[in-house]
Amino acid sequence: MKVLEGLKYSKDHEWVRVEGNKAYLGITDYAQSAMGNIVFVELPEEGAEVGEGESIGVVESVKSASDLYSPLSGVVVEINEELEDMPEKINQEPYESWIAAVELNNAEELDNLMGADDYIKFLEGEA
Repeated sequence: MKVLEGLKYSKDHEWVRVEGNKAYLGITDYAQSAMGNIVFVELPEEGAEVGEGESIGVVESVKSASDLYSPLSGVVVEINEELEDMPEKINQEPYESWIAAVELNNAEELDNLMGADDYIKFLEGEA
């Protein structure tokens, strides 16, 4: 299971990459592996206000559909439209295939997320 240094992780198996005041969100290698072949991604609307822990979209696989929760509050400023035509990229490159970018309302919310080492320990507890 691949876990990258330098990212933040949620207990819902989302990753966050912060660039300035913008946070790119995606699902982890663990999540995509557990879901199986991803066939559809419902992306949030650009300009949408999201709260910490709110559903911002859906990721569907051949096995299940899972809500995507924003680990941070803010405004959706970008969506990865490439995933509309190629949702399987999340399976192939989970950490390159971000789903949405959120302009942060409260950078302190990042403190609620796990670093790579803590996320690995969290995964070991799930196994």
